[in-house]
Parts: sequence; structure tokens; C-alpha cells
Amino acid sequence: MAKKLKIGVVGMSDGNGHPYSWSAIFNGFDKEKMEDCPFPAIPEYLAKQKFPEASLGNFGKVTHIWTQDIATSKHIAAAAKIEIVVENLEDMVGEVDAVLLARDDAENHYKMALPFLKSGIPIFIDKPLALSVFEANKILDVQQFEDQVFSCSSIRFAEELNLTDQEKDSIGEIVHVEAAIPKKWDTYAIHLIEPIVSRLPERGELLNVKSIHNQHLSSCMIEWKNTTAYIKVTGNIPIPIKLSFYGLKGVIEKDFRDSYACFKSSLKKFVNLVNGIESNINREETLEIIQILEKGKR
Repeated sequence: MAKKLKIGVVGMSDGNGHPYSWSAIFNGFDKEKMEDCPFPAIPEYLAKQKFPEASLGNFGKVTHIWTQDIATSKHIAAAAKIEIVVENLEDMVGEVDAVLLARDDAENHYKMALPFLKSGIPIFIDKPLALSVFEANKILDVQQFEDQVFSCSSIRFAEELNLTDQEKDSIGEIVHVEAAIPKKWDTYAIHLIEPIVSRLPERGELLNVKSIHNQHLSSCMIEWKNTTAYIKVTGNIPIPIKLSFYGLKGVIEKDFRDSYACFKSSLKKFVNLVNGIESNINREETLEIIQILEKGKR
């Protein structure tokens, strides 16, 4: 029988509300206190779920939280029913079975993951794992065992972006994909790269990455042996998240809609990985995604 995990959360970074949402997915939430969450989309999509049925409460409980600001930690703890606020993230070592590093400022991932990596605690590192292949390997080299680290864009698990067998037949062999997302390259481009890579198992070897950046947006052409992709990150220009699949016989567009479902799926996969029920995301695939992210930034 799978073990119900005691989980610690480490957060938070600018513009990223994952400590609130990820904790609530396990613990449920206090409706009144969650209304004061500084990310309005979170209480909005949490309110659409039926708790505790929609939670991962049978899989684990977030028992500890640390952020760089004690007042922020206490607010997240109250909103997401977390019992213990620690003043030093190292205080979680020996107290939790797993850690969610729910910050997307990748430049701090190595430093903040290090105490848990050295202690052999499984850790889910929020996307992107790193901003370079060198930094990603630096983190992975500290693992005490294979698959201690799990990291991904949760959008890879968005079922609404999947092509059905019928749709694949209707458009034929996929030769190109296009996608767009708002906000910053460093933190949001991976939300396009990862779902594309994970849906193109026949893409072949990565051959080239060409990027263009200006003050408003970043765009990137990615070339593999068997297909290509063009992605745009539009900064402050609002744009819906969607993937367009170009096949030899037609085109199909897929719109991203459900943040809660894909967060829940990624967290469930992590818990199952810790319990030995599921396998990790292919490590070479993760490093290829980081390589594209790194080359596309130039």
C-alpha cells in the first residue's frame, strides 16, 4: 500500500502562487483566508473544485512550510491548512518525506534544494529545473539516488492539449507545431516547450534553435530531425495558451484551460514516484527541454 506522505513546501518567488495552490491540492483550503491570496486566479479555480473529493489528501499532506518571509509563510499556512511554519528551510530535514520546491526562480534552485538533496529527501523542483544544462546537471549530480529529483512544467499533463487517435489520423504526420504564452521567457517558455516535446515522440534529434528577442516578446524556431516548432512568449501582451499542430493533411488547435487538473496530475505523479508506483520523466527529455530553453534565450 502506498505511503501517505508528509510533505514540506518551500516558496515563494515573484509572480508565482504555487505554494498556495499546490498545498491546497493536498490539504484543501480555508475559503475566507484563500480569498486574500495575492493571485486571484487561484481561489477562483479552487472554488470550482469539490473538496475533499478533488484533493490529493489520500496521497499526502503538506505539514511544513518555509518562505523567505515569515508573514507570507503564516498566510499561506492559514489559507492552505498547513500546521507547521518553520523559520529555516533546513528545519524540515528529518520531519518530512518529500519536498515541493514551489519557486520558479531557477537561479535559486540549487541553493534551496541542496539541504534536501544531501539528506536524501525526494524533491519536486518547480519549472524550470534550471536555465542551463550545466546548472541542471549540477543539481542532478547531488542526488543521493536516481530519481530523487522530479521536475516539469505541469502543462505537459494537460489532457485538453492531447490529440486523439482520430485527430492524428485526420491531420496526418505532424511536421510543425506553433504555440504562444504571455509573460517571461525564463519562467514561461518551458510551458510551451515541455508539452510540445512530450507530444512529439518521433521528433528525432534536436538540430537547431534560433531565437529573436525584442523589448516586447521572444520568439524561437526549434528544429528536430523530423519536425519543427515555433513558439512565442509575449511578455505583457495578453494571449491565450494554445498549441497548433500542423500535419501533412491539416491543422488542429488545442486550447489550454484547466490549471488545477494539470497541477494535480503532476503532484500525483511525484507522490507515486516517491512511493515507487510510477517512473520518472525521461531524464534526457528533461535535459533536452532545458537545452532548448537555454539556447532560445540567446
